[in-house]
Amino acid sequence: MSETVVAKRYADALFELGQEKSKLDVFQEEMNILKKVARENPSLENVLKHPRIPADRKKEVMTNSFKGFSEEVLHTLHLLIDRHRTDLMVPLADRFLARVNDYQGVQEAVVYTVREMSEDEKQRLSRTFAPKVGKDSLIIDNRVDPDLLGGMRIRIGNRIFDGSLRGKLDQMERKLLSANNRG
Repeated sequence: MSETVVAKRYADALFELGQEKSKLDVFQEEMNILKKVARENPSLENVLKHPRIPADRKKEVMTNSFKGFSEEVLHTLHLLIDRHRTDLMVPLADRFLARVNDYQGVQEAVVYTVREMSEDEKQRLSRTFAPKVGKDSLIIDNRVDPDLLGGMRIRIGNRIFDGSLRGKLDQMERKLLSANNRG
């Protein structure tokens, strides 16, 4: 069974449990922390995958690393250890967060600009582009990219809206090259 299918099953079960116990917000915060810690500390994955470290010790590491996490999320992480599926931590977190965002009518967007955007600019951008993708609002991850020269490029899911000066110049170049090749 593919990794994404298995991660989806765990994420869906945790989502349903969160709904049932009215803890979606708590689980969402914990999944964001888990994702961040897992990505910033590759040594954690090495410990969790090490064949000579017993499962009980790995569970202890997880419990100590994520003190204050809900019993349900810790139990899910312990289950991943028992089933030798700790490689699913980040995909599970990604899938869970996507499911919560979908439930709340929210979508994550990566916005590339030449300078950092203000909160007001992010809110206006959210109000403008959220309806275009059928959502109520966007969670904007602003990334500065001076190569754009001006304007912005927005990635929402698998859709890209390119209003950057670099994008417009590239488009003009392609048109000129195709016109020269025909003539």
